[in-house]
Amino acid sequence: MLFLIPANSNKGRLIFNVFLPIDLIILGIGIIISFFALLIISPDSLIGAIMLLLPALISGLLVIPVPYYHNVRIVLKECIQFFYQRRNYKWEGWCYQDEFK
Repeated sequence: MLFLIPANSNKGRLIFNVFLPIDLIILGIGIIISFFALLIISPDSLIGAIMLLLPALISGLLVIPVPYYHNVRIVLKECIQFFYQRRNYKWEGWCYQDEFK
């Protein structure tokens, strides 16, 4: 018997159908750093408050879901692997001389 696997079958293994455990760890660390920075340093201006919230904002942007990929972190990882991994292509096609042997 042949079974058809739905495209979103891996979502059941994710937390809240969106996050991997490492994604929640990254988001949690960013939020905790921002929270403690706001407790320790009281910002005097809007720019200071934004600077203290940057760890939470950056970690939140890294775990935002992106269509056709899991999230921005995965997109960045794929781009880095594409540009820095060694690419070794092997020719497995036909050749003119092989046709007449």
